[in-house]
Amino acid sequence: MITAAQIRAARALIGMDQRSLAEAAGLSLPTIQRMEASAGQVRGNVESLVKVIEAIERAGVELIADGAASACGGRGVRLKTPPETV
Repeated sequence: MITAAQIRAARALIGMDQRSLAEAAGLSLPTIQRMEASAGQVRGNVESLVKVIEAIERAGVELIADGAASACGGRGVRLKTPPETV
């Protein structure tokens, strides 16, 4: 679903610290710290993982899953381009 490295990279892209991510996701700081300390894919309950993913996406970061289109393949993050105004 999401890796600890993706969470850290997403936060770095937008200059968000762990406390801010916890607040944006409606989770505790220790929960975010545990998630980021995971090896590989994040361990945690699905509801908490979904909250983190939604908070990251609301902040403007696109999470790239395995097999998703990207220039170099693999997992990663990228900034979303803002929608064009009509």
